[in-house]
Amino acid sequence: MAGGNIVPHVGGEQAGYLFEFKPEGVFLTVYPTLMSEFELSDMRQILKEYSVEDYSIETLAKTVREASGNPVKIGYSYTLPPDWKPDEETNNNEVVFNTNLNKNYGSVTIDVSRDRLEVKVRFNVTEEQAIPTVAMVNEALQLKNIQYGIDLEAIEEGCDTGRPFVAAKGVAPVNGEDAKLIKKYDLSAKGRPVANEYDQVDYKNLNLCIIAHKGQILAERIPHTKGVPGINVYGDKVPAKNGKPRPMPKGKNTDVQDENFLIAAMDGQIVENGNKISIDPRMEIRGDVGVATGNIDFIGGVLIGGNVNQGFKVKATGDVEIKGSILGGDVTARNIFVKGSIQGMNRGHVVATEDVRASFVENADIESGGNIYIHDVAMHSTIRAGQLLAVEGGKGQIIGGALAAGEEISANSIGNAANVITRISVGVNPLLQKKYKAALKEYMESKKRLDQLNKTLNTLGKIDVSLLPKDKVDKINALVRSQFPLAGAVERGEKQLKELDAELQKMKKGKVKVRDTMYPGTKLSINSILKNVQVEEKHCVQYVEEDFVRTGPY
Repeated sequence: MAGGNIVPHVGGEQAGYLFEFKPEGVFLTVYPTLMSEFELSDMRQILKEYSVEDYSIETLAKTVREASGNPVKIGYSYTLPPDWKPDEETNNNEVVFNTNLNKNYGSVTIDVSRDRLEVKVRFNVTEEQAIPTVAMVNEALQLKNIQYGIDLEAIEEGCDTGRPFVAAKGVAPVNGEDAKLIKKYDLSAKGRPVANEYDQVDYKNLNLCIIAHKGQILAERIPHTKGVPGINVYGDKVPAKNGKPRPMPKGKNTDVQDENFLIAAMDGQIVENGNKISIDPRMEIRGDVGVATGNIDFIGGVLIGGNVNQGFKVKATGDVEIKGSILGGDVTARNIFVKGSIQGMNRGHVVATEDVRASFVENADIESGGNIYIHDVAMHSTIRAGQLLAVEGGKGQIIGGALAAGEEISANSIGNAANVITRISVGVNPLLQKKYKAALKEYMESKKRLDQLNKTLNTLGKIDVSLLPKDKVDKINALVRSQFPLAGAVERGEKQLKELDAELQKMKKGKVKVRDTMYPGTKLSINSILKNVQVEEKHCVQYVEEDFVRTGPY
């Protein structure tokens, strides 16, 4: 056991613990206020450095846990480190100064914080002793190897008042920031009804998915930053932790741009799968499109497991596949495939830029830029196909309604024995014709407005505008300026009409093909040549030759 009159200490109240190596043993005091500043392993390391082996781990743990502030004997024998100097120190923190110039000075206690970033100084002075001087404090700091962040003003003030003070401060390290991901969309908006500017909620628009367009930024990564090292009061570098990086959440159909931006590689709905962000070009509705789903407006393809109910709309830029039927609903898409029927109920509209397929059609309004294929029956419907309309397979019947195709209409039978009126038109693309009529109407309206404006300007041209007030002159000038965009619209309209007319002239000769029977009551228009069917015609092809509708064999 080490002995002597000098008792070495480790720690202090500021550190939260105090080891006292006395002749009678090793004592540990744990202070309650700072008990969370250290761990049990730290205590054991100190005991190891002083070669304290015969101590109870249970007693040590209990002392640390209870933090009573009272000294507890935890060991018996110890060995002082070889660099401990009892002539200079009474413990690890206190520096005692001898009588100097017939003055007896108190001691200086140096408390270094556990993180070594702050040094506190306090004086141990009796009534007979003087407060240590600035030079003594500086000497004490040197003895403790304090080199950085020394505050001379604080030392002078402390030596003047005798109160404890902070004598030195290091620079704390600044840990780096972890990388962050900022999403540019809000998936929580899914399923919320859309509200208009008057806060009226549209329960037919439920936002079933969040749409992204090609090239749209989905997320931005804020890169992690490096830590900035600090420096402690001993002049040592204090390392800092770098922020944690974060990988880009690249999923299917997304691209990384400029390292930190995730963009959509195609149109579609935004899908999160774990830590990945993807774009799905297809949307699946497992049941009906109705009250539970609201209207569907999707960039991409849509698969519907049930029906499209009356009063609801499906709009897609891709293909729409419907496992059930269209029951009075509106569907607009590139291709529309209906496993069941299309029942328009005299209100639904089906529009495809390319093809439409269905098994049965009744009271429907169908429009296709390409072909329309109906497997069984087309009854009392308005159907327009840019190229081919085929009602074949199954019964293959066309009964009633008005049907048009740019090139050909074929069916097993057209009309019925009751001579129901059935209008058939081929040889003119109905969609092109519809576009031509709309362009013609717009052209005529623009030309009419331009003619009226020119007449007004001709009349005003006879007036001496210098005699008019400024507001009247401004109105005349505005009228003069308005004729230029109107004249431009008329010119563009004329050009568009010429182009559409040229397309209409290129149409192939139309045909109507009937595998079985064409009944009286059928009204044909082939390349604008009319024919009313008066008697049943079987197994035939209707076409135009020398401005007459001819009948040939099927």
